[in-house]
Amino acid sequence: MAKLKLQEIERVSTISKQDFLEKYFKKQKPVVIEKLTEDWDAFQKWHLDYIKEIAGDKIVPLYDDRPVTHKDGFNQAHAKMKMSDYIKLLQTKPTNYRIFLYNLMKEVPSLQNDFKWPDIGLKLVKQLPMLFFGGENSKVFMHFDIDYSNILHFHFHGKKQCILFDPRQTPYMYKIPHSLITREDIDFDNPDFKKWPALQYAKGYICNLNHGEVLYMPEGYWHYMKYLTPGFSMSLRAFPSKLSNLAKAAYNVTIMRHFDNLMRKIQGQKWIDNKNKKAIINTHNKLKLH
Repeated sequence: MAKLKLQEIERVSTISKQDFLEKYFKKQKPVVIEKLTEDWDAFQKWHLDYIKEIAGDKIVPLYDDRPVTHKDGFNQAHAKMKMSDYIKLLQTKPTNYRIFLYNLMKEVPSLQNDFKWPDIGLKLVKQLPMLFFGGENSKVFMHFDIDYSNILHFHFHGKKQCILFDPRQTPYMYKIPHSLITREDIDFDNPDFKKWPALQYAKGYICNLNHGEVLYMPEGYWHYMKYLTPGFSMSLRAFPSKLSNLAKAAYNVTIMRHFDNLMRKIQGQKWIDNKNKKAIINTHNKLKLH
């Protein structure tokens, strides 16, 4: 069975602001902090039944793992459902439906009282505490974030697996041009190195997040997430610290995504198919793999 070159992400029980900044933020190195949330109300309360109780009547956007087509808008939902029905589905059987980048706290402001903004040296953007939900074995395709944020990713209810790659590994990742994703037909749990030979050279990180633990993902890191059990996560974000990454973020938000949407309208599925082909050609040409 093919295996990616992955090392376990470092873990600390707790951490001071100084240590976090020196050892992880300045070095742009991921870390799992195990006990950062233990004095939060969320640590006791944030389980699926609690969310169902306080937000069950909300209509939520759902995403699955179907490949992108030219008909899809940028981050366009595939379905909608009442939160109570969705959580019942999560608790009943495995499902590919996920909630992605959802500002539930805007809909249910009382959730904002359940957590504290961590004081570990990141200037966190207060408007953007986003929530993510998934069923057992549902997957979030390999991607990096459009805004190149530094991310604190908190997990609640169960267990979630995270695979990360430093941006310097991008030449091996089969990145789709004019997008934030890799080829969607790559199985990062069991990659086919005959089909995707460049992945043999990629060096990444892996961790399993348990209830209440937080993963620090440095700016621009590739990430692939798999829900080992039904659960949900919250991301807090800080703007990129490097000027080069700020410039990339600005380009992605103001130009890249609009250009991509325009080309989907003009060329249709041909645009998507050509991008998928170029991901292979570009990767293999850079590495002289044919």
